[in-house]
Amino acid sequence: MADTILTVQGLSKAFGALRVAENVSFEVEEGEILGIIGPNGAGKTTIFAMLAGNLPMDDGQIMLHGQDISSTPAHERSRLGLARTYQVPKPFTHMTVFENLKVAALFGGGLEEVECEGWISQVLDLTGMASARDTLAGRLPLLLRKRHELARALATRPSILLVDEVAAGLTDLEVDEFIALIQEIQLSGITVIWIEHVMKTMLTATDRLMALAGGRLIASGAPQDVIASEEVRRVYLGV
Repeated sequence: MADTILTVQGLSKAFGALRVAENVSFEVEEGEILGIIGPNGAGKTTIFAMLAGNLPMDDGQIMLHGQDISSTPAHERSRLGLARTYQVPKPFTHMTVFENLKVAALFGGGLEEVECEGWISQVLDLTGMASARDTLAGRLPLLLRKRHELARALATRPSILLVDEVAAGLTDLEVDEFIALIQEIQLSGITVIWIEHVMKTMLTATDRLMALAGGRLIASGAPQDVIASEEVRRVYLGV
């Protein structure tokens, strides 16, 4: 049985009277791909922001590798191995792809200068970005911007990668390419937590699925079982 790499207990967050996360608890096993689904406003990205340390939680506990990181600043969580992507990539547009990854590796991952060249080359190869190494990030088309966003997160050398809707706006073929890429990332030894609305990705690539609604966890288990759940179909699919 795989070891538990991340434990979340009672995660809660409210903005005034609006509760966006309510007593959410789950565990993530090392090496798995955990998918998270839910309608808009379900609390998915808010939970990512709290896990990464970008947003303070009102209550709860986050344990990474058995260490309590509930009050740990975002930059320290990054160096402990927790990286995230964003729905809307915001690279340093005036810098090249390589330079963006180097900033991530040095400051996000705490790598030494002498380590960067070789490691970034590996990340570029893994994400299919090697040919765009010297391209200004602001000139990348949509598909490469999304690959670049993954590459920047991977440059920090994470043990857990939080992936936020990378398949949005892509063609079916491009979605298939991203499914293959996420699976390659998993095979490289990285645990993945993936938020997505494109259901094909969640049914094809994930080992386990969680469904959220109104900030609450309403189902968790094998992807097909979660999708077949009456509550998930009612809340998420509207049937």
